[in-house]
Amino acid sequence: MRYLFNVFGQVMAIERVEDRWNSYLMGPDGKRRKIQLAIPSDVTRGELSQYLYDIYHEQATPTNGDVFEIFQ
Repeated sequence: MRYLFNVFGQVMAIERVEDRWNSYLMGPDGKRRKIQLAIPSDVTRGELSQYLYDIYHEQATPTNGDVFEIFQ
């Protein structure tokens, strides 16, 4: 299953594959690039937003100050 998140203005795709999470940056053209982001396997879907916030909080700006899931 794939989940999309707006992480301080950057769109990320997080996918669950068996017992691990894979992470990708989404480009404006819809292409994705795998990133090296270690998400512990015990992090639940409901905890992903907070986890991403905790990791990337230093990228917050006055106009992009939050992490939220993008529902398709």
